[in-house]
Amino acid sequence: MGTHNYNFNEQFEFTGKAKTLSIAAIVIGIASIAYGFSDHGLHERTFANLLLMAYYFACVCMSGAFFLAVQFVAQAGWSASILRVPQAMARTLPVAVVILIVVIGLGLYTHNLYHHWNAPGLTDPTSEHYDKLIDGKSAFLNVPFFLGRQVVFLSIYSFFAILLSKLSTNEDLEGGLNSYTKSFKYSCIFLVIYGFTTPIFAFDTVMSLEAHWFSTMFGWYNFAAMWVSSLATIAVIIILLRKAGYMQWVNNSHLHNLGQFIFGFSIFWTYVWFAQFMLIYYANMPEETVYFYKRFEFYKFWFFLNLVMNFLAPVLLLMDRDNKRQENIMLGVCIIVLCGHWVDYYQMIMPGTVESHNGFGIIEIGTAIGFVGLFTFTVLSSLSKKPLIAKNHPFLQESLNHHL
Repeated sequence: MGTHNYNFNEQFEFTGKAKTLSIAAIVIGIASIAYGFSDHGLHERTFANLLLMAYYFACVCMSGAFFLAVQFVAQAGWSASILRVPQAMARTLPVAVVILIVVIGLGLYTHNLYHHWNAPGLTDPTSEHYDKLIDGKSAFLNVPFFLGRQVVFLSIYSFFAILLSKLSTNEDLEGGLNSYTKSFKYSCIFLVIYGFTTPIFAFDTVMSLEAHWFSTMFGWYNFAAMWVSSLATIAVIIILLRKAGYMQWVNNSHLHNLGQFIFGFSIFWTYVWFAQFMLIYYANMPEETVYFYKRFEFYKFWFFLNLVMNFLAPVLLLMDRDNKRQENIMLGVCIIVLCGHWVDYYQMIMPGTVESHNGFGIIEIGTAIGFVGLFTFTVLSSLSKKPLIAKNHPFLQESLNHHL
């Protein structure tokens, strides 16, 4: 380590403008949500936006833990010097989990969410609202089992997220390979669990909003979205930290790697999106096409904006090698991608939750701003509690000397 002049005890100070703006954003979010709940006619729309942002928040933090696990299992050297950022995201996951479960629980209780399968009488053969299809799915789609799966899956993700972060802290304190070896072992276990359960998590949280429709590709479509969003978030945080004078050991080759991931998985997201759309379009079965009919007819602007922001923008702007190595270009693309996947989740959630498309405005914008503020506050607070580099990581030297 003597060949480098970096300060390996450098810590981020979460003060000043960043802290003030994040708190102000949280206040805006709370005010927007309160406005939505003040009008009974806006309750469904408010719950839908809460679900959208709570799900987005949880997915980005989950994928932060997934990023850590992938790096350990792959024994990747390039990323050793940037792991503190996804670790901070992973440590924030329990907060996101609590918020998501509360939103889902309240949405179920008030019937403002999941009313396609949770409304009274749907599984009662004597009721005028009886729905044979929903009754057939009731063994899986019932409130106790549904909430139980949410709690179990999200608790497991949170456990491994905290564990991997704790092992990194132990590595800083003790040195040696003991913590790294444990991180590798637990990452292998986590990836197997994560790979099998995230599609079910997506089926439950989002796809069951329209319980008459299903797609076996929906889970992987959501996985691609949450993974790309997390990569973009990591890149944004690193770039802004560098602009503030921190993490000067991160060079354009590290950005290049993140840009490659964002470029590649944006294409993967598009592949899954197109495969799901094309199969349903070609089959032309009413029970399948109704999903895209609603989105194409009533959310047409968002339908095409989704493709522009999540496919055309990252692919065209990151195709060039030099663009992936430029901070400002990478920052712009990542912000587009993060906004684009908000549009993606908006398209997934709104048509199945809000009975009629009754506007776009304060509730949507304010709730999004509030959760961005909450994410910023919690992640940067977590980031400020540790040195910004894992100084005893066995591959740190490889990362510090990383050049493409």
